[in-house]
Parts: sequence; structure tokens; C-alpha cells
Amino acid sequence: MTYAAIDIGSNAIRLLIASILNDNGKTTFKKTTLIRVPLRLGDNAFVEHRISEQKSEELIKTMSAFKNLMDVYHVEDYMACATSALREAQNGPDLVKIIKEKVGINLEIVEGQREANIIYSSHIDQSFDYDKDYLYIDVGGGSTELSIFHEGKPVASKSFNLGTIRILDHQDKAETWEDLRHWINTETKNYKHLIGIGTGGNINKLFRLAGEKEGKPMSIQKLEAQSDFLNAHSLEERIVKLGLNQDRADVIIPACHIFLTVMKTAGIKQIHVPKVGMVDGIINLLIEKNFKD
Repeated sequence: MTYAAIDIGSNAIRLLIASILNDNGKTTFKKTTLIRVPLRLGDNAFVEHRISEQKSEELIKTMSAFKNLMDVYHVEDYMACATSALREAQNGPDLVKIIKEKVGINLEIVEGQREANIIYSSHIDQSFDYDKDYLYIDVGGGSTELSIFHEGKPVASKSFNLGTIRILDHQDKAETWEDLRHWINTETKNYKHLIGIGTGGNINKLFRLAGEKEGKPMSIQKLEAQSDFLNAHSLEERIVKLGLNQDRADVIIPACHIFLTVMKTAGIKQIHVPKVGMVDGIINLLIEKNFKD
């Protein structure tokens, strides 16, 4: 049995095709194919508030390619979600209709809270120590989702219009940063010694660059050191000398800024990086839907 997940983000579009496994009565999945296309829809959405004709054509072509791959892999169920860029694009709903008509893919534009809930479905809570409190931080191209976990359950959450593409395009607002800090100060005041949980492609890359061991947390000092190291290199040097992909080399700098701002405001000294994201959550939602008791 094979499922597929499509995540249309502000920086990139991902397709995950996964084999569904049964292990002693427990249903899990194994990643078969993961494809990432750096379409960067946020450049249009956050500045012009619509997706350009060229980007729209590229999106439709990408969806068509994904549909063909899903057919070749005999995908039995799928879910496709679009986040911040299509949320803000005035022609987002029109693109959803066109993709349905031309490609045959049903696409859902999800709100910030729904986006966070999908990522929760990746079962990041299974690694929690229920005696400790966590601040979950997901940084994308267009938005940042924050959630406080107490005794393994989310007790407060909010989505902010702060993301890496938005910052690069100078579309982040001072009042949004202030709102972020105010929310953190207000909502975390009753939770001491918060531990961070970070998701998103940038924190995954930062974790690898820091040379941290799988399953171990990264200290805020290590993250600051990585930020300083990357900022000491030009964009070209990050690509040529450090080997970063072109579409990662620029966004990783504002991602550092967001993560460090959140961690310092909340007094977080360590952050775990489980390397899961929206596509993982989507596959788990499909499993829950199809394997209900």
C-alpha cells in the first residue's frame, strides 16, 4: 500500500511517496521517494499578493509531474496542502480550481493552525518527556508556527506572518515581531526551563552543519555559532565553499534570526531537531483516516 503527501510551501514544493507497513499490529510508513522543487511562490505572494502567470504555469507543471509519479507508484491515497503563499495570493483559490481541472489533484489551502496540527500528526510528541515543557517552533518561508506543549499536549499555539522568504523580500513588519515576543512572554511565563523542538528544512540543515549527533539536542550557543559562521560568508561563498543549495543559502540566514529570537525570548537553552515536517504529518493523517479501529 502506498500513500503520497504534497506540501506546497512558500519556498519549495515537496512530494513524499511512502510505503505503508504493518509492524506487529502497528501501522507505520517508510519513505520511498521525496522530491523537492524550489519554486519559491512566496516571492510573488508576499510582494504582489498574487502568483504570477509564469509561476502559476510552473506550479501546474510540477503538480502534473507529481500526479504522473503518483500514478506510476500506484498511490492509493494522497493529500495535498498549500500554506502561507497560496493563503495570501488573491488568485490562490483560482489556482486550486485550475489544478483540479487540469491535473486532477485536490488541493487544500490550510490556515496556520491547521498547518501546525498537520505537523503535530508526525508524532513529534512521542519523543517528549512528559515531565518537561516544550516550545515547538516551525519556521517556513511565509510563516512561523509556535506551540507550547505541557504534559505532552499542546496548550497554546499561534501562527505568525514571519518567514524566511517574507524577511528576504522585506515584507516582515515590526509589529509582527513585537506580537511574536509579546505572545511568547505572555504564554510561557508559567513554564520554566522550556525545551525547544524545531522543524523545517533550515533547522535540519543547521543541525547537520553543527555536526550534532542524531537524537541529541543542539544548544543555543551552537546555533549562534552557526549563525555567525554563515553570516561571515557571502551568498556566493555559502553556495560554492559551504556547498549549500542556492535556494537554501539565502533563506538560512533569516531562519537563524527567527529561531534565535524565539529561543532567546523564551529563555530556551536547547533545541531538539526531529527532522519531520508537513509531509510526514500528512502521511500519518492518511494512516489515521484509513486505519481507524
